[in-house]
Amino acid sequence: MDAEPASETERKFDVPENIELPQLTDLPGVKAVDQPIEHRLETEYFDTADLRLASRSITLGRRIGDEDAGWELRHSARADERRDHHARPRRTSDDVPKTLLQRVRVYSRDSALMPVARLRTRRIVYRLRDDDGDAVAAFTDDHVNAQTLHPEPASQSWREWDFELCDAPKDLLNAGNNLILAAGGHPSAHGSELARALGTFLHNTVKRDSSPPSTNRAGDVVFAYLQEQLEVIRDQDPRVRQDDHDAVHKMRVATRRLRSVLATYGSLLEDRDTVHVVRGELRWLAGVLATARDTEVMQGRLMEMIANEPAELLSGPVARRIETELGGDYKKAYRRVMRALNGKRYFRLLDSLESLIGASTLSPRGAKPAKKALPPLINQDIKRLRRAVKHARRHPAGTGDPSALHDVRKDAKRLRYAAEAARTLGRKETERLAETAHGIQKILGDYQDTVVTRALLRRLGAEAFAQGENAFSYGRLHALEQSTAVKAEAAFHRGWQRIPTLSAKK
Repeated sequence: MDAEPASETERKFDVPENIELPQLTDLPGVKAVDQPIEHRLETEYFDTADLRLASRSITLGRRIGDEDAGWELRHSARADERRDHHARPRRTSDDVPKTLLQRVRVYSRDSALMPVARLRTRRIVYRLRDDDGDAVAAFTDDHVNAQTLHPEPASQSWREWDFELCDAPKDLLNAGNNLILAAGGHPSAHGSELARALGTFLHNTVKRDSSPPSTNRAGDVVFAYLQEQLEVIRDQDPRVRQDDHDAVHKMRVATRRLRSVLATYGSLLEDRDTVHVVRGELRWLAGVLATARDTEVMQGRLMEMIANEPAELLSGPVARRIETELGGDYKKAYRRVMRALNGKRYFRLLDSLESLIGASTLSPRGAKPAKKALPPLINQDIKRLRRAVKHARRHPAGTGDPSALHDVRKDAKRLRYAAEAARTLGRKETERLAETAHGIQKILGDYQDTVVTRALLRRLGAEAFAQGENAFSYGRLHALEQSTAVKAEAAFHRGWQRIPTLSAKK
């Protein structure tokens, strides 16, 4: 069973053991309160030995005792909101279900998940209903006994209240919050029951992400951008594992952004050796993702072209052959992606990125003000792009060198990402620079797509002819792609304008 996400809104409160329940019918819109329902629950929580999940407010547990029995993965986005994923318990195995494991693999990596705490709870639930008898909220009174299993055995007990909306406006949540505070409750000081159970173990054992300091130093600007892109990879990792639409593309873009910005601004960071190694590993990962993404793009591009073709110009099983060919290629490429994402090389790359960003150590150049240190490095990328453009524009549109145009696209992309990373400078010139580079990248991206697609069409046409099929349609599609390529080249030649350099400000 796949894990289905849910979005819930609630507030948790720490309360004394002998406190009396608040008068819940005093809440606006609440007409009646059901008779209480009591549950006896037991939840076993799983994490790595160094508590990587708990350190990021992620809890993974297996519960028995009520209608929600089974596995639950909970990721608290904010204090009063969370994202939940559930999976039914399996009779044949006590292992974490694969659907949930895939969602935390970017954090657990190749470390084993083990039981770290066990909670036994006496839960009393009161359902609140409106004038129509519909449930609008639930008030939960929990008496908890917690046993820590790892890193060291320990035990503690507490009482807590939970107020959760069912189908009601958020005003009711705020009213419930005020009622409970007036009754003597206090907002929970813990992100989860697990965090409370682990207590000091969590703070002493876990090495959390350290956000780069917010300063005007050039290196800190770069670290902040690197952290953003690392978060994109973390967000997209479980989506790639689910083969969600566009997830491979988004992870690939984040990987390229990281590599490109490290190339431009690597001199601002102290550990140049690690920068070099990380860039090489990012290139590897981007290459793995590229094969799947390019196949996906090509298939979509060709199927759209075929859909727009008059029926009389489609000879033979063109659509079926393309679907079969590229569908098979994508499956092979996706399997390669999954092998990479489940491998030690990818996990160590994540380790290295976190270590590099977490260290936040700068070179003397990186310690200078960003408004002085960043423009000269961006200017180097501008000069690099100019040289590539000069070489590529030696050929008129229609006779261009695909390799040279591809180099222009790569250099435009590098300049774009460098300018994006410097957006905190607040300079309009930097924003315009990013937009201009993006425009070049897009035009030549369309051109590069035609280069790859034309090569495929030539091959498919030859194979179709060898098997006695009519290859006319492959030639026609090739001609349409060639026309698109000429137009893209012309747009590049026509639209190119010399990019001015940036001045460093005092």
